[in-house]
Amino acid sequence: MAVSEDNASCWVHKDVAVTTKQIQALLTAAKASGGKDECQVRLTGIEREYWMGTEISRLGGYGFRDTVTAGDGSNQKGGKMRVGYLNLRKQRKRQQRKVGREKEGSSSNCPELAAFVLALGGTPVSKPLLYLCYNQALLKAVKRWVGEGGNATLVGAPDADILLEAIEEL
Repeated sequence: MAVSEDNASCWVHKDVAVTTKQIQALLTAAKASGGKDECQVRLTGIEREYWMGTEISRLGGYGFRDTVTAGDGSNQKGGKMRVGYLNLRKQRKRQQRKVGREKEGSSSNCPELAAFVLALGGTPVSKPLLYLCYNQALLKAVKRWVGEGGNATLVGAPDADILLEAIEEL
């Protein structure tokens, strides 16, 4: 469903019959105002079917018994970077902050790396961590170091300062 101030649209399969009551419910939901809707994972009842079909579930995330953390970072206007993470088991355990200096600029991967470092720093070393992100560049940058010991070098690596912090945490 796409919503703007002026109109909303909802696409359904041509064989689905949509009732007036359903259309009215969608319009009411589209016109509702309020703050950001927080995601609530419920693994009981009818919602269990939905959540168990998501990527995190299919990767074993809901069955993982230790720390499950999701992180994200973004570049904003003027070179400002904001990063954050959320511990999905203890939803009150979240952190966010501004990182970097605008005059330095940043790569697109810099805030993602910074969010990862923030999450690592907020997790005890003795606890296994499942880190969820959707940034392939971050995964490739970190994977390059796993098991490499002293064979890899940071010379010429983009965002070497933040990458070094991640490596030291790992």
